[in-house]
Amino acid sequence: MWVLGRTDDIINVAGHRLSTGAMEEVLAAHSDVAECAVIGVTDSLKGESPVGLVVLKTAVNRDPETVVSELVDMVRSRIGAVAAFRTALVVDQLPKTRSGKILRRTLRDLANGEPVHVPPTIEDASVLERLRDTFPAPPAASVH
Repeated sequence: MWVLGRTDDIINVAGHRLSTGAMEEVLAAHSDVAECAVIGVTDSLKGESPVGLVVLKTAVNRDPETVVSELVDMVRSRIGAVAAFRTALVVDQLPKTRSGKILRRTLRDLANGEPVHVPPTIEDASVLERLRDTFPAPPAASVH
């Protein structure tokens, strides 16, 4: 059962309002994906760009880059090119609360290079440290 109704997870990609939940639904449909999250990362040109984080099932012995390519193609096929989904990162674990909720806001702050508030309900804080180097450095602000 999937509950999709998180209104706070709408991102603005080049003027298009897109649901990260819809993108997560596509990623979760891939046979090699155990769990996933999609966040909006600040993009100087488009406003935000979607970035997927996926945890592969333990029995998967395929090249992660092949899986990422398939995921990008799936989102493009099911949602459309307007989603501008080009980046999926394979990670070992996603940060969650003890009740199992993925900490999307914390992931978004981490990806954007903003100060990260570690909630007291986090299951394993070391996951954040392992993810810190996963994200590319945020682009430098341009001066006009």
